[in-house]
Amino acid sequence: MLMTEMRTHTCNELNAGYIGKEVILCGWVQAIRNLGGMTFIDLRDRYGITQLAFNSETQSELCETAKEFGREWVLQAAGTVAERYSKNKNIPTGDVEIIVSKIHVLSQSEIPPFTIEDESDGGDELRMKYRYLDLRRNPVKKNMLFRHQIAFEIRNYMNNIGFVEIETPFLIKSTPEGARDFVVPSRVNPGEFYALPQSPQTFKQLLMLSGYDRYFQIVKCFRDEDLRTDRQPEFTQIDCEMSFVTQEDVLNTFEGLVKHIFQKVKNIEIPDIERMTYADAMKLYGSDKPDTRFDMRFVELNDRLQHKDFSVFNQAELVIGIVAKDCGNYSRKQLDELVDFVKRPQVGAGGLVYVLCQPDGNYKSSVDKFYDQNDLRKVAEKCHAEEGDLILIMSGKTEKTRSQLSSLRLELGRRLGLQKSGEYKLLWVVDFPLLEWDEETERFYAKHHPFTAPKPEHEALLLTAPREVNANAYDLVINGSEIGGGSIRIHNSAMQQKMFNVLGFSDEEAQKQFGFLLNAFKYGAPPHGGIAFGLDRLCAVLSDLDSIRDFIAFPKNNAARDTMIDSPATISEEQLKELGIEIKN
Repeated sequence: MLMTEMRTHTCNELNAGYIGKEVILCGWVQAIRNLGGMTFIDLRDRYGITQLAFNSETQSELCETAKEFGREWVLQAAGTVAERYSKNKNIPTGDVEIIVSKIHVLSQSEIPPFTIEDESDGGDELRMKYRYLDLRRNPVKKNMLFRHQIAFEIRNYMNNIGFVEIETPFLIKSTPEGARDFVVPSRVNPGEFYALPQSPQTFKQLLMLSGYDRYFQIVKCFRDEDLRTDRQPEFTQIDCEMSFVTQEDVLNTFEGLVKHIFQKVKNIEIPDIERMTYADAMKLYGSDKPDTRFDMRFVELNDRLQHKDFSVFNQAELVIGIVAKDCGNYSRKQLDELVDFVKRPQVGAGGLVYVLCQPDGNYKSSVDKFYDQNDLRKVAEKCHAEEGDLILIMSGKTEKTRSQLSSLRLELGRRLGLQKSGEYKLLWVVDFPLLEWDEETERFYAKHHPFTAPKPEHEALLLTAPREVNANAYDLVINGSEIGGGSIRIHNSAMQQKMFNVLGFSDEEAQKQFGFLLNAFKYGAPPHGGIAFGLDRLCAVLSDLDSIRDFIAFPKNNAARDTMIDSPATISEEQLKELGIEIKN
């Protein structure tokens, strides 16, 4: 058989219907099995694996050649499809094999630093250093293809409802709000710098002013911030904007997108997404991104517990509790573990009070010295706790205590198996505060960003009572992860200038930083709003994985380094000189 083509089929394509046909395959050596009279090679490509067979009696020369190959060598093999004697039901090609007539080595490989298997023997750092090898493994490949499928379905859906994908610049102007910018020095404008965009926010607003009333973009964004499993210095947004819309229009449009993704990618029909105000989310769950796969809502207990001599509760701004169902049999060791958890620096609580609802109808608590059975019964009644349940109580400053109890709630959800894999609870959180006060700098900051419009009924309060102003803003939460957020935007210069003033910008500073936007609003700006989803985080949540790194082809590590290409790195003195940058030792 003359190999006039590089390949005729992929390594996942052949089955019993091809028996007797001559084919050419290309791929990497996954494994070699030398069984004396027969030698077998598992040949792997992006699509799957096909077994190559060499018979030492009829193909002695080819068989000897095959024995010299190593793992991850790249081969081109020609031969005839035959029925496989020992079938493998775990792969689509498991009924057949290729009786090889010609073999050609396209490339040799050194022994890889870790095994290219589903369960590799390589640690995270080693696999990051050789990421191009890690990408050959099925679990990583599966993640890359999953991400591709989601991106494809997004583009398909958005195109079908009239959205236009438009690219916006990567070299833009640095702004003082939000996270730290990555900055890029300009050679032709010495002493001046570009910034890499944290978001295409102002550009998509300008596109609305330009008349492109339905814009979207799957776009790289950059933030110079400390890393966690759900953060990377560069990440991908599904960035969207619409003109002539209300908040309701935006939510309905992108609820449709989310339902489409779940149906096409997960084959799951999502019901209409529930809505919850920011105030309720904080009061009931202590978080603006609550995991609603399980209940365990907060119950405020000031009226039940602030009447005795327990100073910890009496001096607290807020006393709140949660009920852990069927945990009333917890041992002292298990209770101490929960106390230790809330005392961790990451949570920062001083302690934890518990009440065990015993089967005999009595109560056992860590504060029996201060509260009698009747007191504890009233607490249980308000919490709707039943026999066999465990009540956990925390107290202190309102915001801090809610945050601490939220951490405990999630830990209990994990320990009790309430965060079930494959179950998805979606939630729109709405009516965020427009502003948040920072005690250290003694100024307001935008809760979302400075282009977010206040609720129309709150506009008059912006200068007189800014703390009471709610934003026309919304977040999409899936299983306790914020997947997207957006708002209706300010679309006139006067209101935008007023917002800048509340944020502490002088007129001159606002003009210097955002004059282009303020001036653009003078030329007929339509009402508009939008949203941005984190594509990496969406992929992770839909795959029940914690780290977004699993869905980025070439991610950075926790020190924001790419260990594969050894970046960031120093540059030459000549380059620095061209940029007008002097590095002082």
